[in-house]
Amino acid sequence: MKVNTAEFIISNSDITRCPKANMPEYAFIGRSNVGKSSLINMLTNHKGLAKISGKPGKTQLVNHFLINKEWYLVDLPGYGYAKVSKNLKSGFSKIIYSYIESRENLLNLFVLVDARHDAQQIDLNFMEWLNGKGIAFSIIFTKADKLTKRKLADNIEAYKQQMLVRWEEMPPYIISSSSSGMGQEEILNFIEETNKIVSF
Repeated sequence: MKVNTAEFIISNSDITRCPKANMPEYAFIGRSNVGKSSLINMLTNHKGLAKISGKPGKTQLVNHFLINKEWYLVDLPGYGYAKVSKNLKSGFSKIIYSYIESRENLLNLFVLVDARHDAQQIDLNFMEWLNGKGIAFSIIFTKADKLTKRKLADNIEAYKQQMLVRWEEMPPYIISSSSSGMGQEEILNFIEETNKIVSF
């Protein structure tokens, strides 16, 4: 798939104000500072589509983008160690879980994790919650360019082993780098193939 057009539609904290659920939808989420905005910009070939900030937790709303006038890409608030108040963190959680549980056209949730780090408990717990709710998701390992090929392979294998402590098999995953473009084709092809088997 080639992204020809990427159009910002709406940002909101009220799930009832999301666009009508009449197109396939794919959302991206991860801990703060995992490189979500950079990945979205890389996927869409639009450098300024998602706002990039040096301050973790900058995304505080559900952001909808219309891609190729055929499907929605959704940028969700990050979670984790963002330096925001407890009230704001609580608000983020409500937004995230309300969106995930109620959005009927959400075909896949991409959970971003930093390839440089060991499996984080907050990510593992979140993915277990998704599984329990029957939410389709895939893992995207980000910042792969920051590691040597050997170190990257070792880290992915260690992540797999940690996942398999609780899971029967490793969920689908893609390795990416916003700097080099690694993973762009795989992610977009996954979306294209999924769109082909779903009708709205």
